Amino acid sequence: MTGRADRAPKLTMDRHESGFPVAQELMVMALDAAQAAKHLTGMASETELKDRMLRQMLRDLTVPTALQFALSQRLYFEAMAKGGLFWARNDPDAQWIADVGARRHFLVHWAVYDSQANLPVVYLMDLHDSGRKPLPTDDRRWPMVQAHLVAQSLGGLKLLTIAQGFDKDFSDLHPKRLRRITLGPMYSHDFTLQSGPISQVLAGARAPEGADWALVWTVEDLVSDREEMVSAGWFSEVSQQIYKLDAFRADTGATLTERMVILPEQPYQTLAELNLPGLRDVRKFVVGAGGRILPVR
Repeated sequence: MTGRADRAPKLTMDRHESGFPVAQELMVMALDAAQAAKHLTGMASETELKDRMLRQMLRDLTVPTALQFALSQRLYFEAMAKGGLFWARNDPDAQWIADVGARRHFLVHWAVYDSQANLPVVYLMDLHDSGRKPLPTDDRRWPMVQAHLVAQSLGGLKLLTIAQGFDKDFSDLHPKRLRRITLGPMYSHDFTLQSGPISQVLAGARAPEGADWALVWTVEDLVSDREEMVSAGWFSEVSQQIYKLDAFRADTGATLTERMVILPEQPYQTLAELNLPGLRDVRKFVVGAGGRILPVR
């Protein structure tokens, strides 16, 4: 309804860098979600609004713009009330995987919206728990773990820094693996103002509407190589993780960093023909017929 109805809200997108909404939009969405039930209580039902729209079109022969906007608001707040959305901060959750000897193996996952890059970022940590109580039910450790991980979810921090800090602060939790998945940028020849090799691909493809896009994402992976006992005072020792770093790019603070891209068939054909140096080492996935996802070399 942007540009069609008076006072209709405008969704601000980051067309230059990410192709996603600016971080402020997610904060507004969170505020709307908190008051969704209140808004829905005072709104007419979807059926009633559609009936009024039809009567206006037949009686007055005019476009029911105001009613269309009212319906769009109702559908929006219904989506907010339903939940399951990506927020600016998605707090850590822990899932039990298996018992490893006397320890419990948990997968802890959380996510944030990078307010600088305007991109969603997902974190996955495999850790072993040697505490007396399982981590998710431990009301002493779990709130502290959640607060610690959210505070460390900054794009500028290396995975090695995050993992080593966690390992040091929680002696009975042992982070064995940490992954960070940065989703985006999202490119479109007609919508975003991208530069670099991907711009050449989309410009050369001249793909039709709906097939003119490419989504890039980056996976950083840090894996523990071994565990050593180190002194923690005069008479005690604690275990410490020794992480394996990329032998050729140790400055990344990760064991492996991999970039990937998914795009429709027509842009991929152009990408393969151009064979641009900046995209040769990127793992590629193509959306084929029927929505099938095909990995390609």
